Amino acid sequence: MVVGLAFVGFVVYSVINVVVGFFIVIASMEQNSGTSAGFVAAGAVVLALVGLGAGTGLLFVRRPWATGLGLGLMIGWALWSIVSAGFCTGLNPELYA
Repeated sequence: MVVGLAFVGFVVYSVINVVVGFFIVIASMEQNSGTSAGFVAAGAVVLALVGLGAGTGLLFVRRPWATGLGLGLMIGWALWSIVSAGFCTGLNPELYA
């Protein structure tokens, strides 16, 4: 049950990442370079709070479904950060320019 919900958490984070990342890229292309850094920083904070903050919060609930979902959110954030070299999670803002 925990492993299955970890996959669900990964998929949920991936969907949130695509939606937030899409808006970050669009906002950074339309604005000048001074304000686009603010959009990237805000997006990175939102994605970190969703992945790591909500994941940790769900671990403290100490129910099997919450543990699996929380681990999936955190695994999703870490995996997308590693695979995309920080582009998908806003950790590498130089790639947005």
